[in-house]
Formats: sequence, C-alpha cells, structure tokens
Amino acid sequence: MFFNQLVSEDNPNFLHTDEGPDDMTSHIKSSLLGSSVSFPIDKGIPQWGIWQGIYLCEHRNSATSRSLVIIVIGE
Repeated sequence: MFFNQLVSEDNPNFLHTDEGPDDMTSHIKSSLLGSSVSFPIDKGIPQWGIWQGIYLCEHRNSATSRSLVIIVIGE
C-alpha cells in the first residue's frame, strides 16, 4: 500500500503505457527496492539479523509468471 501511494498509477507524471497503465510505476517501484540481494551464508544458515529477511514483490497488477535465480558463491 505504501508504494502504491508513493508511486500512484493515477499520477500523470508517470506515463508509459506500452505494456499497460501499471508499467511505468512498476519500473519506478523496482528501482526503489532493487532487483537483487546478496547476503552471507555460514554452514547453510543465512547470516542476517532477527528482523531481516527476503521479500519478493510483484508491482504489476496482472503479472505474468516470474523466475527466481539463486547463485551461491563460495565454499
């Protein structure tokens, strides 16, 4: 809800409708949140704080299927 208020589809400044009215706002939301994440893993356990986690966000109203790519670097 926060991002929908921050980057509203009703805002005339966000005009890019080649792929639908939510296309431009989805690009902006993705830019704000980023499209990748990296974090350390030790002995198979993610090393993040108690309130940290990974959240997958879809910004399109009628999205197509997505793929998730996980790359592990190290030992």
